[in-house]
Amino acid sequence: MELGIVSFAEVTDPAVTPQQRLRDLIEEIELADQVGLDVYGLGEHHRPDFAASSPAVVLAAAARNTSRIRLSSAVTVLSSDDPVRVFQDFATLDLLSGGRAEIIAGRGSFTESFPLFGYDLEHYDELFSEKLELLLKLRESTYVTWSGEHRAPLVDAGVYPRPLQDPLPVWIGVGGNPQSVIRAGVLGLPITVAIIGGTPDRFVGLVELHREAAGRMGIDPPAVAINTHGFVADTNQAAVDAFFPSYAQAMSRLGRERGWPPMSREQFDAMRSPTGALTLGSPGEVTEKILRMHELFGNQRYLNHFSVGTVDHAAVMRSIELFGTEVAPAVRAEVARREAPADGVVGSIA
Repeated sequence: MELGIVSFAEVTDPAVTPQQRLRDLIEEIELADQVGLDVYGLGEHHRPDFAASSPAVVLAAAARNTSRIRLSSAVTVLSSDDPVRVFQDFATLDLLSGGRAEIIAGRGSFTESFPLFGYDLEHYDELFSEKLELLLKLRESTYVTWSGEHRAPLVDAGVYPRPLQDPLPVWIGVGGNPQSVIRAGVLGLPITVAIIGGTPDRFVGLVELHREAAGRMGIDPPAVAINTHGFVADTNQAAVDAFFPSYAQAMSRLGRERGWPPMSREQFDAMRSPTGALTLGSPGEVTEKILRMHELFGNQRYLNHFSVGTVDHAAVMRSIELFGTEVAPAVRAEVARREAPADGVVGSIA
């Protein structure tokens, strides 16, 4: 089981400038590497409340002082980007990091990038489908011939540099859209399922659709990652105290845009219950929550989004330390125990 962290580089605290937030972010990635975490994912946004519109640039800065952690987007808004440039950026990151780059491609949960880069939201679905097709062709071959509706054609075009990894890993970031998971399964691509509300068990059907779609194509089940919001602290109360204020502020602000009610403490408490979507608490509580999700999904990777809103940097650093030194070893040991052959019978791959 791989464990990692996701960040959107939020700048919702007026006292924290974008410059400071990015400096803090690099420190967080370096610490995640030092404590043995497997993945760090950085989201792409084009809004004043986020500092990372170009994740590949930030991750390249982190590559210099890290040695083993995988460096991923979370997500790359492929629908409004140029797949050639996305491939070049992450191929460059792959070379700089010694083969640790990944792309999580998605359609994005915000829409600011579409008018910013000259795209019409009417074409929301077809843009992603077409550009994903091109991105996959780019990683298959140095010279590409391709044509579509929303980008100029390529005729035997050479695309450089080539990444160290062959192929460069591409995951698909999904929310609750069945079409997205089926598409990923048909293409044999792994998925990252973002669970930001409700209960995790309602996403089990989506993961099953993904595996069934791959099976119909004669493809072994691709990997599955589960991504939730959460936080780790020395005690459950310390985790609540560090996380709730910024989380409630961020989710209430998003709610005003999308017509949701403000985040209440009662709703928060329900979400951090054993069956809720938040993975938050002491190391033991977070371990139990991750293992429960593994029982539901048989996932190969778990990602926790610690800083929803601008959480205190020192608290985030402590959370990363606990996640890497206490939660991750406990989760890996239990998953290995579950998967170990028993009485000569080979266990399932999770």
